[in-house]
Amino acid sequence: NMRASHPFLVSLLLCSVDALSLPKRRDFLATSASSAAALATDVLASPIPSASASDGDTLQPLTTTSKLQLPPIGLGAWAWGDAIFWKYDPRNDEDLKKVFEYALSQNLAFFDTAELYGLGRSEDLIGRFRKELCKTEEEYNKVTVASKFAALPWRSKREDVVNACKKSVQRLGSPIDLYQIHFPNSWSNEEYWDGIADCYDRGLVKAVGVSNYGVEAVRACHAKLAQRGIRLASNQIQLSLLYRWPIDNGLLDTCAELELDVLSYSPLALGFLTGKYSKDNLPSGPRANLGKDLFAAEDGSYDKLLATMNEIASKHDAVPSQVALNWARAKGTIPIPGARTVNQAKQNLASLDWNLSKDEERQLDEASAKVTGFITPDKNPFPREDINTKLKMYDS
Repeated sequence: NMRASHPFLVSLLLCSVDALSLPKRRDFLATSASSAAALATDVLASPIPSASASDGDTLQPLTTTSKLQLPPIGLGAWAWGDAIFWKYDPRNDEDLKKVFEYALSQNLAFFDTAELYGLGRSEDLIGRFRKELCKTEEEYNKVTVASKFAALPWRSKREDVVNACKKSVQRLGSPIDLYQIHFPNSWSNEEYWDGIADCYDRGLVKAVGVSNYGVEAVRACHAKLAQRGIRLASNQIQLSLLYRWPIDNGLLDTCAELELDVLSYSPLALGFLTGKYSKDNLPSGPRANLGKDLFAAEDGSYDKLLATMNEIASKHDAVPSQVALNWARAKGTIPIPGARTVNQAKQNLASLDWNLSKDEERQLDEASAKVTGFITPDKNPFPREDINTKLKMYDS
């Protein structure tokens, strides 16, 4: 079930129907993939008013080649616009603004967004909050934004990346600190690498990265950008106590070898590492099936992992979600959990107040390695290979 195994790709074209006030949502959900593609193209191509320069303007090129400095934790903004999976409601925008304000007050205003999150809504909100809340240049510069280009099948040229980036810059109101390719395509991947390099050369972005790239792909992209004197800054990958594949298959080691920052998305495993759910209290929607599979394990491995997390949390006067985030940090990554309320943001950012001991990390490694029933790489519908170059693009 694709909706259960990787709900992001199911909802990415549908997530903002309500927020964008598109007519007859029920009819939209029943349309074909080609109709959805046409809709997404129209939305992503539409100019969104902002305080930034016009779409045709070129910003001053950025000359720095130093390593991008990112905070030790960020906040994922997928839910800031996703009406299908995360039930986004514009009436809650003030709550999201308070999340932004709190992160800014803690000097941890690092937000990860994408043009697909709410089909531009997430970027638009971040740009608006930054404009409204940052009253000085110093405050403005405290905000770090990462966004992503959607490598959709009908986008096959380097100019597609540049044009999409300009739209994102418009919505965000300023050059993007880290611009990433959201996921690999079955073709045109080298075109995308030239595209993000062009964005860098034009001053639209300060650093470039990739997301959901496997070992071979990240090496190839790193080498290609190096030919133009541009550093590949990061690889954003799924990693959590319930999704350890990048550790087991060497992807994390490869990123370390290439000196890439690793942004770990879904570090709380869609909420299943928060301790919030049980066999009798499953989440609604697509996540329900994942929960059933986890709790159905006859060996009780998932329950044992949660028990280990609770035991460690109690020693630090913490909560299970902070244990999960600190495990991701212990692996050398920058976790980017979602946050829709100030309480969630406070809880997430407070994980920086303490660290796991080596023994606690070992306990979590042993417990998590036994858990089955969660998403596996073969269930994730990213293209495995570039059909033209035969380069292996995705492995975990």
